[in-house]
Amino acid sequence: MAACALNQRLICFSNSYSRTPTNPCSTWLPRTKTIVFSIPRNKGRLSLTSWTSQSSSEANTQTAESCVSLGLSLFSKGRVKDALVQFETALDLDPTPREAQAALYNKACCHAYLREGKKAADCLRTALAEYNLKFGTILNDPDLASFRALPEFKELQEEARLGGEDIGYGFRRDLKLISEVQAPFRGVRRFFYVAFSAAAGISLLFTIPRLFRAIKGGGDAPDLWETAGNAAINLGGIIVLVALFLWDNKKEEEQLAQITRDETLSRLPLRLSTNRVVELVQLRDTVRPVILAGEKEIVSLAMQKAERFRTELLRRGVLLVPVIWGESRVPEVEKKGFGGRQKAAASLPSIGEDFEKRTQSVIAKSKLKAEIRFRAEVVSPAEWERWIRDQQKSEGVAPGEDVYIILRLDGRVRRSGKGMPDWLQIVNELPPMEAFLSKLER
Repeated sequence: MAACALNQRLICFSNSYSRTPTNPCSTWLPRTKTIVFSIPRNKGRLSLTSWTSQSSSEANTQTAESCVSLGLSLFSKGRVKDALVQFETALDLDPTPREAQAALYNKACCHAYLREGKKAADCLRTALAEYNLKFGTILNDPDLASFRALPEFKELQEEARLGGEDIGYGFRRDLKLISEVQAPFRGVRRFFYVAFSAAAGISLLFTIPRLFRAIKGGGDAPDLWETAGNAAINLGGIIVLVALFLWDNKKEEEQLAQITRDETLSRLPLRLSTNRVVELVQLRDTVRPVILAGEKEIVSLAMQKAERFRTELLRRGVLLVPVIWGESRVPEVEKKGFGGRQKAAASLPSIGEDFEKRTQSVIAKSKLKAEIRFRAEVVSPAEWERWIRDQQKSEGVAPGEDVYIILRLDGRVRRSGKGMPDWLQIVNELPPMEAFLSKLER
């Protein structure tokens, strides 16, 4: 490696498209040989390592890679519009699929920074449909926090959930895999619905001519009532089986919508009492978040009542997450843009691959548990509000009402209700963290 370093350079490219100016991985250079390493999705990153030799004449040639590299550099200096021009230029220089994906994604982040939600959505839609961008990348990137609070993101997410040629089927395919785990016999039921419907249809085809003959009468005509009964049974069976098939499809779509909301919820950021910012997914198996959403006075009163049961609630892993209606503000990371990651790292030390590696060890996990207290502060309140309003619509509750949502240890919604919770009831309902039922919930 020491000898190779004299004429070769190492380049890293992640699907979060880090825009940190001090990170050497943000530089793009022409490649001669590429080795790709895939990392599991829960780490949210993909590394592309390239070894290259570069001549002085190639350095002066404008390519899609050089434009993306220059765009990242410009954004690190706060020149967002100039960076946007470079990403657009990269798309006009016959980029490779990987380069086009990077240019479109970074272009979308520029539009998000400039509050151009529709243009950002169009770029992401193209990257999803044509360049195999993972929707999880959009959910994970702090630079898109402001975009995720916009109606354009909700529309894009719904399109991705339904799938189609205009946006691709990658996200829907991932959702269906999760759905099959949660409802493993749905495919078997559908098979029998189709098989029995086909059998009843074939039988009905043979019964109809016999029914006509029975109606006409004659010496060799079959019995009318028997034939009519057979036809009615076959027709009724087809109707029932088709209705069951459609009902199962409807339930699947509802389940996919719920999984989508759960996935969005898992990526929402929280600030712990030690000022560490984590995504909700990083607290799975550790706490039971209780989200309190409403007017400031109502939520404050509920928090005061919870203090009386603090010890028992802590034994049950309860973490209070207050969300005040109308207190949405621009997230800090989004204010600083891509080039502000060096400063933003101080407030976001737990988002990214480094934190994922730390949480794999027992020591880091114990440290995280030690930092968790009774209450956490939401980061990017607009994202939280949008998710809660979507959840209210799915539960038939008018958006904007005071509600509470109790989550399980695995991150899914346990139950929810209007108003503020009865803390004594929650203490009686939730088992302690060391109990056997809590282990089953993980």
